[in-house]
Amino acid sequence: MAISTMAQDNSAPATLSQQLAEKAAGFAKKAPADRLAAFTKGIDDVRASGIEDSAKQVGDDAVDGTLAGWKGDSVTLSELWKEGPVVLMWYRGGWCPYCNIQLRAMQQSLDKIENAGARLVVLTPELPEKAKETAEASGISIVALHDQDLALAKKYGIVFELPEVIAPMYQARLPEYNGNSALELPLSATYVINSSGKITYAFLDADYKKRAEPSEVIEAVKAAAK
Repeated sequence: MAISTMAQDNSAPATLSQQLAEKAAGFAKKAPADRLAAFTKGIDDVRASGIEDSAKQVGDDAVDGTLAGWKGDSVTLSELWKEGPVVLMWYRGGWCPYCNIQLRAMQQSLDKIENAGARLVVLTPELPEKAKETAEASGISIVALHDQDLALAKKYGIVFELPEVIAPMYQARLPEYNGNSALELPLSATYVINSSGKITYAFLDADYKKRAEPSEVIEAVKAAAK
């Protein structure tokens, strides 16, 4: 890995990756060793499943779907991408601190994403009322669409069953937020889809602490809009 010798500008705002890394480091300092080991093994198990390679990739056709937000209005994805690039971003739920950091970062970059010619579409398995609570708690105006029972995420191939080592930690939380008993989560995936319905950018990582950098998404949008 190349190491930059340029002096860092300490006045520059932290990137999303830096914010996520800081959150992870803080958790690592205070969490019990066995809990840390369980989460690490859980990530390893998800990665070993091959989901990062079997999910929808760059060059694949995007999967269409019609989803509703908490305001009751429905959105058909293909109607959006016919008008220009679409950024599809899944988050796991408002209970996930890394998701909340990502949501705030995307809110801060929303004008740049839209000025680059794209629409941001946020999807989540959490119930509409929970998604509304998440938005209000994070101080964001982005309306998350309800991917009920992860139906659309499954078509994109980004859903995994929680590994046995971490499943007990989520048994009470997920039914409350998602309205079902399935112990499943989506990768925190981000896709850019062009006006032809093709995936031109895909961020797929089994590590829930890693997310697509907004600046990278914006560059992908600019390329898709050409």
